[in-house]
Amino acid sequence: MKLALISRDSGLYSCKSLIHAAELRGHHIEVLDPSRCSLNINTRGLQLYHRADLLPHYDAVIPRIGAMIALYGIAVLRQFELLGSYALNRAEAISRARDKLHALQLLASAGISVPITSFGYALEDTTNLIKLVGGAPVVVKVLEGTQGIGVALADTPSAAASTIDAFHSVNADILVQQYIREANGCDIRCLVIGDQVVAAIERQAKPGEFRSNLHRGGRARQAELSEQERSVAINATAALGLSVAGVDLLRAAQGPLVMEVNASPGLEGIETTTGVDVAGLMIMHIEQQVMLSSR
Repeated sequence: MKLALISRDSGLYSCKSLIHAAELRGHHIEVLDPSRCSLNINTRGLQLYHRADLLPHYDAVIPRIGAMIALYGIAVLRQFELLGSYALNRAEAISRARDKLHALQLLASAGISVPITSFGYALEDTTNLIKLVGGAPVVVKVLEGTQGIGVALADTPSAAASTIDAFHSVNADILVQQYIREANGCDIRCLVIGDQVVAAIERQAKPGEFRSNLHRGGRARQAELSEQERSVAINATAALGLSVAGVDLLRAAQGPLVMEVNASPGLEGIETTTGVDVAGLMIMHIEQQVMLSSR
C-alpha cells in the first residue's frame, strides 16, 4: 500500500514507530507536513499539493495532527478523504474529539459516564458553575489545553471562584468539573483500535501533583482492566466515530468515568510500558479496512 503520515515532525517517537511498522510490513509510507499542504477546490476536481508538488493518490492516510494546527490539518485530511483515501481517523471524528465540550456532550448523551461538568461564559455565573458540579474542590480546564496544560485544581469555593474568574477575564473558554478524590492522582490510558483495547497503562501523578500526564512527571505501569472498563473505553471511541483513540479513564466510586478521548494518542509511553507493538496493530487495522473497502 501507499500510505501518507500527516505530521509536522517525523522525528517524534510515534511517527518513527508508525514508519517502522509500515515499512516492516512492506508498505511505502511518506510523511507530509500539513502546514506545507495546499488545497485546490473547484468543480472540475479536487487537488492536494505538498511543497507545491501535486500529490498522488494514497491508499490510506494516518493523521497525527497537533493542537497548534488542528483546524488546518483537519481541512487537509478532509481533502484526502474526498479524494478517496482511507483515513485511520476521519476528519469529522477528530474534530469531535478535539472539542472537549462537544466530546463530553456526545459521550454523556450516549450514556457513557463522565465527570459532572459545567460550562458558562458570564462572570456572574461563576458561583452556579461551582454549585452544579457539587462544590469545591473542582477542576478547571481550558478547552484548548493539552498534556495537562491549562488544568487547575481549586480546593476551596473562593479559590475555585478566583480561578474561574481569572480564566474568564482573559476570554479563555473553560470547563468546570467534579474532582474525583478517590482517583488519588491516577488515571488509566486505554489504547483502542477498532473494537478492542489493545493496551492499557496506569498513570500516577508525582507527589504533590494531581495531573497524571507523563509529560508532567507522572509514572506509568501496565494496567489490568475490568470488563466494564474495556467496554467503556470501546464505547467512548465509537461514540465519537473514531477508529483509534487513547481513552483516559478515572476509577471513581460509581465506576469508570471517561475523562478525555484523544484522537492522536502518543505511542511512546504505552509501547515502552506494555511492550505492545501498537503501531504495528494500527498498520494491520489499516490493511484490513482498505481490503474491506476495495471489495
